[in-house]
Amino acid sequence: MPEAPIIDLQSDHYFMGEALRLAARAFEADEVPVGAVVVRAGRILARAANQVEQLKDATAHAEMLALTQAEAAVGDWRLTDCTLYVTKEPCPMCAGAVVHVRLARVVFGVSDPKAGAAGSALNLLQFPTLNHRCLVTAGVREAEGRALLQAFFVRQRAKDNSAGAAVPRPGEDGG
Repeated sequence: MPEAPIIDLQSDHYFMGEALRLAARAFEADEVPVGAVVVRAGRILARAANQVEQLKDATAHAEMLALTQAEAAVGDWRLTDCTLYVTKEPCPMCAGAVVHVRLARVVFGVSDPKAGAAGSALNLLQFPTLNHRCLVTAGVREAEGRALLQAFFVRQRAKDNSAGAAVPRPGEDGG
């Protein structure tokens, strides 16, 4: 039986720092601040931040962009010996892509109890009937990622309020 891979928590801290830097760039570009890096053998193959607004593409999540770059870097769609570091738990779309490219491991910072697909709302990364399962490490540099996300959404709400956007919240439509 093969030995389980050794998980280097110092590397997790370092590589999540790289993802956090990308998330900060997304924040400055008015994108939801999520950053992702794909690592193989201690080397970053790909880096990306959310670009949904910039590209006008709902699939332009940091994870999806980083996976595409990593596939190009290795010349194959299979990323079996790679790790994805992402500042926020992958959504179902991104988790599905992770399963399809067969990543060895996903490390994320902030859990997403409403839509996270790596163990919070559901767990596609270890779903028993899918053709691949990967190791998951949660909570790496979580406080930093959470602070960035919270600051972004506070700023977005302030922009909405200052623009006079009188969009009612669900249940507040007066009806």
